[in-house]
Formats: sequence, structure tokens, C-alpha cells
Amino acid sequence: MERDSLVLPSTQSAASAAASGRAFQPVQAITYLCANCCAANTLNRNDAVRCRECGHRVMYKQRTRRVVQFEAR
Repeated sequence: MERDSLVLPSTQSAASAAASGRAFQPVQAITYLCANCCAANTLNRNDAVRCRECGHRVMYKQRTRRVVQFEAR
């Protein structure tokens, strides 16, 4: 197989990815609470898990505000 005919998946454009059914989602920052000082920290996917106020590394994810109901049998 020639190298010119090989197309890597990372080189696809956003238009061709959307046309094939895969849509790119924007990076969402999630809010975590520090276990030490209770400060709210917003972290992205590649950020270090560390409080910006006190430097503590234990963070708690906030609960969802969506109503979740399970059916028991």
C-alpha cells in the first residue's frame, strides 16, 4: 500500500466527520468541590486535579440537578 493513498483518521476534516455521523462535542469544563477548603474549581479534561485555592488534590464531583428515578421490581 502506498503512503499517499493512506488517510489517517486524525487528518479528517470536521465536515467529513459530521457527514459520517460523528459530531465533535465541545470540551466541557466540570465543576468540582475541594475536600479541604470547599472551593468550587472548574477543570477541563487535561487539567491537573488540584485545588486552585489551597493546592489540595482531593476533589468531589457535584451532584446532578437532573431528576433521576429508578424502577424497582
